[in-house]
Amino acid sequence: MALSREEVARYQRHLSLPGFGPAAQERLRSGKVLVIGAGGLGCPALLYLAAAGVGRIIIVDPDRVEVSNLQRQVLYETSDQGAGKAEAAARRLRSLNPLIRIDPLPVRFERANALDLVGSCDLVVDGSDNFPTRYLVNDACAIAGKPFVYGAIQGFDGHVSVFNLRGGPTYRCLFPEPPPPGTVPNCAEAGVLGAVAGLIGTAQACEAIKVLAGIGEPLSGRLLVWNILTMVPSIVALRRDPHGRRITELPPEGYGGACEAPEQRDEIGSDELRRRLGEDAPLQLLDVREDWERAGCSIDPSVHMPLGRLETSSAPDIAPLDPAIPTVVYCSAGIRSLRGIQILRERHGFRSAVSLRGGMNAWLK
Repeated sequence: MALSREEVARYQRHLSLPGFGPAAQERLRSGKVLVIGAGGLGCPALLYLAAAGVGRIIIVDPDRVEVSNLQRQVLYETSDQGAGKAEAAARRLRSLNPLIRIDPLPVRFERANALDLVGSCDLVVDGSDNFPTRYLVNDACAIAGKPFVYGAIQGFDGHVSVFNLRGGPTYRCLFPEPPPPGTVPNCAEAGVLGAVAGLIGTAQACEAIKVLAGIGEPLSGRLLVWNILTMVPSIVALRRDPHGRRITELPPEGYGGACEAPEQRDEIGSDELRRRLGEDAPLQLLDVREDWERAGCSIDPSVHMPLGRLETSSAPDIAPLDPAIPTVVYCSAGIRSLRGIQILRERHGFRSAVSLRGGMNAWLK
């Protein structure tokens, strides 16, 4: 169907592009995109996909807007705090472009719904920030034969690629298996410059538009690596792993390694910690956050040793702590603390070291 007068007026800058024109715009209009995560990457990607005229956009995100999101999640306003991200994003996008369809789904992308959601779209934009979701996206797309646009950010760095496009490499060709638990911090732990999320999310939108409109050369078989401090992007060539396992179903046992929930004995919840702090039994706490994090709040009394120092410390350095006393290690979100208990157990003989699940974020809530 030809573009309407309203569509011609709205998308005229696209229509003026050599090699784009009405045919490419009509392909965008008929496109269906599943965006997983309306966070730092999803927000800029969603803005440009909606503005470009992608006909249907499905937003999957179960979370609510928090004040710490606003440094990089540009779809939301301060007044949106507490609102569901999927619904808040949909309201903003409908206001931006009423000619397209926006479907907010305030649910978690998980094994039970992955194949149905992926099967309902033409392409997936992965804006997730954790390994379980990334591997699930990859495997569901491989099974369904759908391409997805990958993005990842941390600190001042970002990655972008297009996986599973017309027989091209998958995410597992780049990273066959998840890393060990606690070895790769997320953005909440390591931090991220907000504008980096904008750059990478916008690049993901560009790749999605190229695939849907049938223009240019998508980043299939190539990984864009971008460091914002130097502003020098680099391209790493990728190829499909000829020895990689063929994915025909989602594994019932989950995703292993960093994708599995920690064993129950490795973690303690906030309520349980409060109960134990109220008892007479000996208990010691170790805070592995940085100085600036501890300055804001802490659980007292606790020993403070940032994870970087704990990584290189010898036995005398941790003398304030007694290996024979049950120990709870905490950080901001419960990721660095998992690495902390591993160090205490393996190097210093702490048999009863556990991590505070969810860290200070969970404790304060």
